[in-house]
Amino acid sequence: MRALLRTVLIAVAGVAAFAQAERPNIVFILADDLGYGELGSHGQRLIQTPHLDRMAAEGMRFTQFYAGSTVCAPSRSVLMTGRHMGHTRVRGNAAVDKWESQMLLDADVTVAEVLQRAGYATGLIGKWGLGEAGSEGAPERQGFEYTYAILDQYHAHNNFPAFVWRDGRKVSLPNDLVPVGTVPGTGYSKNRVAYAGDLFAGEAAAFIERNRSRPFFLYLSLIAPHANNERTELLGEGHEVPDQHPYADRPWKDTLKNHAASITRLDRDVGALLGQLQRFGLDERTLVIFTSDNGPQNEGGPDYDPAFFNVSGPLRGMKRDLTEGGIRVPFIARWPGRIKPGSVSGHVGYFGDVMATLADLAGVRPPPEADSISIVPALLGRGTQRQHEFLYWEFYERGASQAVLIDGRWKALRLRTLSAPIQLFDLEHDLAETIDVAAEQPAIVARAAEIMRTEHVSNTYWNIASPPPDDE
Repeated sequence: MRALLRTVLIAVAGVAAFAQAERPNIVFILADDLGYGELGSHGQRLIQTPHLDRMAAEGMRFTQFYAGSTVCAPSRSVLMTGRHMGHTRVRGNAAVDKWESQMLLDADVTVAEVLQRAGYATGLIGKWGLGEAGSEGAPERQGFEYTYAILDQYHAHNNFPAFVWRDGRKVSLPNDLVPVGTVPGTGYSKNRVAYAGDLFAGEAAAFIERNRSRPFFLYLSLIAPHANNERTELLGEGHEVPDQHPYADRPWKDTLKNHAASITRLDRDVGALLGQLQRFGLDERTLVIFTSDNGPQNEGGPDYDPAFFNVSGPLRGMKRDLTEGGIRVPFIARWPGRIKPGSVSGHVGYFGDVMATLADLAGVRPPPEADSISIVPALLGRGTQRQHEFLYWEFYERGASQAVLIDGRWKALRLRTLSAPIQLFDLEHDLAETIDVAAEQPAIVARAAEIMRTEHVSNTYWNIASPPPDDE
């Protein structure tokens, strides 16, 4: 009965922007821990990202788009389910002995399932983090018909992994492994042979070639530029990349060279993918989206200084913060002939909107429980774009924190404990969130407090009134 209901919900045509014959291919590229200020198109001056800069010049750059969370697993849960942090299944990075709290279940409807039911070939290549092999949360049970993935997020810290999972089967790689901790595959390699980014790029190219004659959805979930935290802990330097090109001769510390090189190598792979679409004649039939799962990290070791690259740009904070630097992310969309080149959108959206947007493009309805608005009108510059009255986040590390964005302007924060006073910032005049105006805007504060009270729905593992112990 449940399977039948799911089929009916996501196969019934909605008020969609496209007829069946016009449905685009969709490539969704997710970087890991890439900051708002780390692309040339977003103001970066030291790290070279020519292909992503060209993608922005040929498409649309969103200036106020938000990740699902400030750390990876819950952000990806929001992305996959279209439900915000008070509703989605996974709301934090789980401790190593609590995998069940970081796992999607059969009851969850993912964007991959929606598109698969609509006739799309669906592929996950890269980091998953929402379910182990054989579990309900494994990607092949969540709508992906082809997978080449690192399932565990701790294992995914290793850019030279010892193995990956292809369609639910373990595939060994030639890298050696110095194990750290108890999670299989977690650690670092001394004999670096196969770089995960290169493997993912090759698999993405093969997936596109195999499926170019039918609509496809490729979720390319990269590791870069995430640091290998375990390597950092033991060796003091966690940024891993095959070489330091084009920064080897710069008078920088190795940690900085490696970090920059990982982003430029990622950029190279995006350029190759765009070139492949053009060669196959798929350019004007394919929407490509590039973004990051949360704000930038500071986990590369004592010699890594994120301020050197101004990784958050004009924003305050980083990964694990609910200030703008932790959750506002670069979001670039390219679709030649459909999206106006060089366009910039101030539309306020977040990862949950990917569900309604891609369902809209596929000509089907999103699940009714999704907290999701289609951004197709904003992308194509036609029709009336609906707006969010508010966006909501919660975070469980270092105590329980909540954030609300009201009308795209007023940012309310309650940090570390539910008894903390609500801080309020006017992003229109104070993008860096330096001046608390709560005392001057009591009505906005009261509205934020009510949203914080009503938007959290506890599940078995995530109750903001009694957050789990810190696991950083």
